[in-house]
Amino acid sequence: MSDFTLQTGADGVAVISWDSPGKSMNVMSLQGLLDLGALIDTALEDADIRGIVITSGKPGSFAGGMDLNVLAEMRSAGDDPAQGLFDGVMRIHTLLRKIERAGMDAQGKGGKPIAAALPGTALGIGLELPLACHRIFVSDDARAKIGLPEIKVGIFPGAGGTTRLIRKLGAMGAAPYLLEGKLCAPKQAKAAGLVDEVCADPLAAARAWVLEASEADLVKPWDRRGYKLPGGAPYSAQGFMTFLGANAMVIGKTKGVYPAAKALLSAVYEGALVPFDTALKIEARWFTSVMLNPSSGTMIRTLFQSKQALEKGANRPDAPDSAVQKLGILGAGMMGAGIALVAAQAGIEVVLLDRSPEAAEKGKSYSASYMDKGIARGKATAEDKAALLGRITASGDYAELQGCDLVIEAVFEDPEIKATATREAGARIAQEAVFATNTSTLPVSDLARAFDRPQDYIGIHFFSPVEKMALVEIIKGRETGPRAVAKALDFVRQIRKTPIVVNDARFFYANRCIIPYINEGIRMVGEGVAPALVENAAKLVGMPLGPLQLVDETSIELGVKIARATRAAMGEAYPDGAVDAVLFEMADAGRLGRKAGAGFYAYDEKGKRAGLWEGLTAQYPPEAGQPELIDVQHRLLFIQALEAVRALEAGVLEDIREGDVGAILGWGFAPWSGGPFSWLDMLGTPYAAERCAALSDMHGTRFACPALLCEMAARGESFYGRFGTAQSAA
Repeated sequence: MSDFTLQTGADGVAVISWDSPGKSMNVMSLQGLLDLGALIDTALEDADIRGIVITSGKPGSFAGGMDLNVLAEMRSAGDDPAQGLFDGVMRIHTLLRKIERAGMDAQGKGGKPIAAALPGTALGIGLELPLACHRIFVSDDARAKIGLPEIKVGIFPGAGGTTRLIRKLGAMGAAPYLLEGKLCAPKQAKAAGLVDEVCADPLAAARAWVLEASEADLVKPWDRRGYKLPGGAPYSAQGFMTFLGANAMVIGKTKGVYPAAKALLSAVYEGALVPFDTALKIEARWFTSVMLNPSSGTMIRTLFQSKQALEKGANRPDAPDSAVQKLGILGAGMMGAGIALVAAQAGIEVVLLDRSPEAAEKGKSYSASYMDKGIARGKATAEDKAALLGRITASGDYAELQGCDLVIEAVFEDPEIKATATREAGARIAQEAVFATNTSTLPVSDLARAFDRPQDYIGIHFFSPVEKMALVEIIKGRETGPRAVAKALDFVRQIRKTPIVVNDARFFYANRCIIPYINEGIRMVGEGVAPALVENAAKLVGMPLGPLQLVDETSIELGVKIARATRAAMGEAYPDGAVDAVLFEMADAGRLGRKAGAGFYAYDEKGKRAGLWEGLTAQYPPEAGQPELIDVQHRLLFIQALEAVRALEAGVLEDIREGDVGAILGWGFAPWSGGPFSWLDMLGTPYAAERCAALSDMHGTRFACPALLCEMAARGESFYGRFGTAQSAA
């Protein structure tokens, strides 16, 4: 069955409908491109057809983008991957250019009007195809998203979206949509110039426009004589400043580690200097270059394919679907209040409990404040706020938990307090209810002792702030059963977040990797490495925050508590005494982090960072001979990646996809790399093992090569080569 069908009405308007069989949203395939091209030819050649409307058979959406397997097929065609990919992309350009020219001659005469009628969301090629049409009509649905998000998965719009949007909006106008992947609701998209009309019935409006369109309506501005790029061409005075600023902005935001952003800017700059059809070839060449860069492949795999697979339940046990109907939350502090908000946003009935009704109401007010901000920005209404708050019951009475099928404990991180809350709730909930703890560090198996059904006890670790962080870490205790895992995964799917499932161990997976990153940065300061070098080295290798800023954000006080608890648990084996020497001294001086207004950074009276604390270098004077940038960066990345390998080795991780997705979404491990396992594959396991040996000799056994990595290096294996095949088929 074809993805595209054509029907011609009595009015002579041909409607080409896109409806990918078996998919909830249309995605473009190679066959789909061929079918669309054939139908466009048919409609243009048929003298009885007056014009064309391209629409979707999917309610609420036009298309979600390109099936990325199409690009893989293009790359594998023939003996020359670059040529195969370039030729494949140019075939897409040829098709869209045929739609854009619509049978016109060189003078712009004789063409047929082609409109796009979008019933909702249009992303990637789902917008690039409409941009080639002569007018775009979109349904007035505030839930729809319009945009070009390719940059977020390591590529850029390569089906003409870059070239057309620059010529339509100018470099500055197009920048948020190309360089940031910004998505808009239909009305915002119209205001920005991405689409032409927002209406209740886009198909009817498009048909009417096609019947009334004149020849002048069909010629795009860039095909008219005398066209000038909005904002000025690169060699004009205005354009020079625009492109100079754009280059600085790209380098400032990406630190030069994201090849797609640099390639996009090159395609824009070079394309703006030449005629439109030549610009499309330039776009195709730069797109091909990016697609052949290892970074784009790993980002696509992790942030698109693996992320999507995990969200669809790739590792879900074979258990009946169990969507949460009523959620109980114990503890209305920052975490509990955030969980209540995202659950209520997903339409789930919520009971938010605390020690008193007043404390619970304070937690509920977090949702009220959040909705007020949304109303102020025009993203929500008073009715939306009332409906959301109506789904949250704030209470101090455990009896309110009756009827809850999932209860999440989010009280203070103390085993006794958690045990008391667990016993209180466990005595009142139904036997079939699943109980979860939101602990970030305490062993789930130990906490499960307070619950009389350990098979129904699980960890659901949210990251802060809950409403912004995409990752949720699900932790299986020693006795956790498959029904509890399935329930947790179904809940995470309901609240539209990405889950990873790990086995119980100290710090689980995310904190197990991020704490060594923080510690390594602190350790270097104590060794005499300049704090600015530590922080900038981290950012220049793709980490969103340097380790010193990160510990300030999460709180030095919390770091001290974790260090003391870890030292108590590990005894003589505790490895981080050198870190504690710095951390405890900062805490003793009252520099507890951003919330205290003083940490490794200084803060102004409004809590804004004012640079690294000047007293830091006085306290820990930098050595005269500073290390090379790459050495600092390798210390910061390897310390995380090796801990990820150890987590896999120990069975904490069961799937390297979860390791890579969790690392990027959970703490921002250099997204350009695709995650720690992808990064080690990019380096090659033999080199990684060799580098471990050098780091271990210089800095200690924390960099010792794990046995698994040593074995793989000796065999020349890669992580995705060894562990990824079966998982990719899931």
